[in-house]
Amino acid sequence: MTFSIVGADPGRTTWGVAVASKFLAAGAYVPAAAAGAGAVATQAYGNLALRTDGVDLLRDGLGASELLRRFFAEDPQRAERQAGVVDAEGAAATFTGDRCQPWAGGHAEQTEAGSVAVQGNMLAGPEVVEAMLASWRASSPEQALARRLVEALARGQDAGGDPRGKQAAAVLVVREGAGYGGATDVHVDLRSDDSPEPIDDLLRMLDLHDLYFGSTPEDELVTPDEALADELRTRLGTAGYATGDLWRDLYDWMGRENFEERWHDGGRIDPVVLDQLRTAT
Repeated sequence: MTFSIVGADPGRTTWGVAVASKFLAAGAYVPAAAAGAGAVATQAYGNLALRTDGVDLLRDGLGASELLRRFFAEDPQRAERQAGVVDAEGAAATFTGDRCQPWAGGHAEQTEAGSVAVQGNMLAGPEVVEAMLASWRASSPEQALARRLVEALARGQDAGGDPRGKQAAAVLVVREGAGYGGATDVHVDLRSDDSPEPIDDLLRMLDLHDLYFGSTPEDELVTPDEALADELRTRLGTAGYATGDLWRDLYDWMGRENFEERWHDGGRIDPVVLDQLRTAT
């Protein structure tokens, strides 16, 4: 009923999971990850303890293959389980019980493109997993992990996906200090819980995530000259921000428009924010 991809970047700084399924809110049950530890996907008749106890064991340094061996060794329903793991060292493993509904299977590998475990059950065929692997291998390790994962889902869907149809998809990516305000490790956590095109929803939301939470290199930030400063004052005044303090007005406008993560001290403005202000005014 589900196909998923668990991955890590080659430098093992970022881990993530993407999943799609004809199952309501699959993102609430399948993925889990912790920065510096690894990521897991649990599906078919999922053992949800993998999302909690399993991640704790990854934090303690247990490897991917041993985690799956230990979890399923004494699980009376292991024949109905499926899971994928990438650990802190980049080792990858996947497990498919022999009672998972066909087609069911997976593949795990550690390559220059990064570590990956791809698995699925109740699929159109092995071509779904193969298409996801091909997408992963062809993608650039420099590309954002969340987009690599979701684009792999899209290729799996193109290859047939879950023949029962589409309903839910999700992506979860973690990296130390990469979340909102630097106060969390959760960099991306997006879900489409009940939609006719859930993967397309994720791709659209990733564009918005990049807009609001992306970062522009320091050397591309703009230091306004007087002409640009006058333009900013005029545009901010049009938007209702005209205290006479340019940087306070800009800061307040950015907060209203949810661009606070793109704020920079030191009299510099993100060109993405400048474009958005010009569009808005």
